Amino acid sequence: MIFQLPDNVSGAVDKANVITLESIDKENLGLTAAQIRSIRKPEPYKGKGIRYQDEHIVRKAGKSASK
Repeated sequence: MIFQLPDNVSGAVDKANVITLESIDKENLGLTAAQIRSIRKPEPYKGKGIRYQDEHIVRKAGKSASK
């Protein structure tokens, strides 16, 4: 999927899985980050998805863990 960044937001890919966004407008930067995250939110069972850098996802046990 190709995501078009707004004109006043610049982005760069560091390493393999880190996206860095920069902008003067803090509100627009936050909205852009939220739109990128909404593409694939982190899910609690396998931990896959797009998450913020310092975010911790609480993992849940699946069906087989209750047996």
